[in-house]
Amino acid sequence: MTEKPALTLYLAAPRGFCAGVDRAIKIVEIALQKWGAPVYVRHEIVHNKYVVDGLKALGAVFVEELDEVPDDRPVIFSAHGVPKAIPAEAARREMIYVDATCPLVSKVHIEAERHHEAGLQMVMIGHAGHPETIGTMGQLPPGEVLLVETVEDVARVAPRDPQKLAFITQTTLSVDDTVAIVAALQARFPAIIGPHKEDICYATTNRQASVKAIAGKIDALLVIGAPNSSNSRRLVEVGRAAGCNYSQLVQRASEIDWRALQGIRSVGISAGASAPEVLVNEVLDAFRDRYETTVELVETAKESVEFKVPRILRAAD
Repeated sequence: MTEKPALTLYLAAPRGFCAGVDRAIKIVEIALQKWGAPVYVRHEIVHNKYVVDGLKALGAVFVEELDEVPDDRPVIFSAHGVPKAIPAEAARREMIYVDATCPLVSKVHIEAERHHEAGLQMVMIGHAGHPETIGTMGQLPPGEVLLVETVEDVARVAPRDPQKLAFITQTTLSVDDTVAIVAALQARFPAIIGPHKEDICYATTNRQASVKAIAGKIDALLVIGAPNSSNSRRLVEVGRAAGCNYSQLVQRASEIDWRALQGIRSVGISAGASAPEVLVNEVLDAFRDRYETTVELVETAKESVEFKVPRILRAAD
């Protein structure tokens, strides 16, 4: 019998589910218990196929638009947030709706409104087409939020009044990328007002820090997460930028490219904020099948944040 090659696995911590994702999934589960199936969810509640498929099996129906939801069934808005027009339309149709927007995203929405009321135009650092960006920009009237994705975009942005500007950021971006764009904004618009505290969420920051901590020790990095998960893709980029050239995103163990890993001695494993721990364990088991593994936990922060579910789900029937 051939001996298994030795391999050290560096397990990044924190990793996986954050408090906002945990809350959003609970919201769907409690709504199904309270109102029975089907409960509709506008957009994937979080960006993870395994999670979404599990909720579908319980009776959740995922749709992209509100007009796909019958008036007499409850609808849940995803953790990424929605434009203001969506809950307004649900209220007009007298629907039961539950907003599962992550409280840290809601904080950015409130910030944008506050600046708008003070007469400031917003610049949002984010990715075009991402649900969180669409939701945040949709908190204000058209033209009131200008989107920048890169440092180059900053040179092209055309505000109404350069003296009356504030900026906000998508919560799931790379901290390092945002620093460069913020610096460019401040250089071009010295009067621009920033958030009191960084908009990038604690979980995004922590997961990126833990990947940086292992990047110098490893031959390869695997980030467990979905291709449409912004924070998961950023973790891959952070790994590469920190010196681990082979940094790959995998949804589950079946996607690991074993040939590409031949001859390696150390692998780092992390997971995006919407990836459940069961998928991390699946990947660990796949490595144990092929290698004599030693697992080292590299923990850079402890997380104890919890968010309550909305009152509508806590109230008695």
